[in-house]
Amino acid sequence: MARRSESPALFDLARGPDLTIERRVARDLARGAPVCGVDEAGRGPLAGPVVTAAVVLDPASIPDGLDDSKKLDEVTRELLFERICAGHQVAVACASVARIDRLNIRGATLWAMAQAVRALGEAPAFALIDGLDVPPGLCCPGEAVVKGDARSLSIAAASIVAKVTRDRLMVRLAQQCPGYGFDIHKGYGTAAHRAAILALGPSAHHRRSFEPVKSLVAPVPANASVPRLV
Repeated sequence: MARRSESPALFDLARGPDLTIERRVARDLARGAPVCGVDEAGRGPLAGPVVTAAVVLDPASIPDGLDDSKKLDEVTRELLFERICAGHQVAVACASVARIDRLNIRGATLWAMAQAVRALGEAPAFALIDGLDVPPGLCCPGEAVVKGDARSLSIAAASIVAKVTRDRLMVRLAQQCPGYGFDIHKGYGTAAHRAAILALGPSAHHRRSFEPVKSLVAPVPANASVPRLV
């Protein structure tokens, strides 16, 4: 079963995430199996994998300050990441650059979301997915929640885990591929990153299906005319 939640009211977003959706789902299920939140980090960058996380929160020990990862500074995200991982069920999955280029970013993200849910230690009864789509092949029923990281505490927790995990990964990639600044921009298409690609060429970690990387690696047709320099 897959379904999509209604668009949130403005006052819901101003209030911040809570457990309203989780409680409604649990009530509908009429059983005690867990409900997980699922989110991703890294759909937009020019380099690096997309990282997804699935989180089942223990309602008795939810960390203070949980919110959409985009609203939190790095120090707060790191602190909450440690607390989430220490006291709650967490699973992470990544879709590689090769998979992104093969499937497209949407398909790769949905695949990774399904893998993260499947990797949880206890199979959830239901999954709340941030965004518009429920991943195909999900191991349990699910619901797509528009702006879920601002509405659901479980999805907000997943957004923090995915973001911190991916940021740490990009720092490691910066050590392997110096010169691109992966540790600074985390693979997003900043002016400095685009300039580095033009100067150094794409690395093995760049998404060949994304512009401007795609144009830089596209082969020149044999019959293409070469412009004259005047």
